[in-house]
Amino acid sequence: MSDFFARLDNSRQALAAAGCGALIVGPSKDLTYLLGYDALPLERLTLFILTADGAHLVLPELERERAEAFHSDKHAVLHSYTETQNSLALAASLLKDHSAIAVQPHLFSSFTLALQALLPEQRFVDATPVLAPLRLVKTTDEIGLLRAAAHAIDSVHAKVAQWLVPGATEAEVGRKIADAILDTHDTVNFVIVASGPNGASPHHELSNRRLALGDTVVVDIGGSRHGYCSDETRNYVIGTAPAEYQQVYDTVLGAHAAAVAAVHPGATAQSVDAAARKIITDAGYGDYFIHRTGHGIGLDAHEEPWIVHGNYTTLKPGMAFSIEPGIYLPGRFGVRIEDIVAVTADGVEILNTAPLNLITAG
Repeated sequence: MSDFFARLDNSRQALAAAGCGALIVGPSKDLTYLLGYDALPLERLTLFILTADGAHLVLPELERERAEAFHSDKHAVLHSYTETQNSLALAASLLKDHSAIAVQPHLFSSFTLALQALLPEQRFVDATPVLAPLRLVKTTDEIGLLRAAAHAIDSVHAKVAQWLVPGATEAEVGRKIADAILDTHDTVNFVIVASGPNGASPHHELSNRRLALGDTVVVDIGGSRHGYCSDETRNYVIGTAPAEYQQVYDTVLGAHAAAVAAVHPGATAQSVDAAARKIITDAGYGDYFIHRTGHGIGLDAHEEPWIVHGNYTTLKPGMAFSIEPGIYLPGRFGVRIEDIVAVTADGVEILNTAPLNLITAG
């Protein structure tokens, strides 16, 4: 529980530095980070309010017992309301003395707009500058949880090849992968099984396409374990890969290695992206690398820092993010290689341990 008290104190300092009197946060991983409460995103208002001298959680009466099970009452005063009470008026009464209110960006707009109508004299501002830096650098314990999640998803990838057989559908394989994720994680966050030409779509959804000899398959999977996320992509081939595939694969592998080598304290997020992008561009595939090189990871599968051109964030020990360069040839195939890395005091640690080689399946 001391971690949460420290996080609240750090949030108050950031709030004061931003010139705001109150912070409001809805159901999200920000709320989990600050209060330990994994709130349900309901049509009923759940709102955490942090001020210089207090912490309050407005929530439905029917959720109070669940909030107490997360020990939310140890860190905030609980204000529960019944179905016939005005929850927004209750929240507004706790905010009326604060002229500037920082709003967490994932709070439902319907609630934000209603509060603005009830508090016309108050100024509402984006809370991203308050919240994002707090979660950007992980503690040693958090890195340990990310490492354990990475090893857990490694163990799932170790089983995937046996399920990629001609005649099976992507959806059928996806269900087996999801079951395997639940063997080592608490939840499944996503399963991508992108076979043949579907591999050229980075966020392909499971389909009824049947696997066939000659298919290459991009498998990108992740879950949550003890609250922290895993995310790993490996590539498989059934039989003999199409012409040019090995060249593309080797290019992506080189880009992955270059990006990892570029990670160290003092580097920028942009410089890591540039290292991967140069390899792919020099090989003639620059137009087919259509996304950023990586994203931060922690309580959320995607969070800051974004490893992309234009992000000048300086890397610091404790930051964790994906390295996932890719090449996508429409109508043919795609290749993406992804690991989670953590910035260390003197360089980088790759948290995943699954081999990076192209895996023969079936």
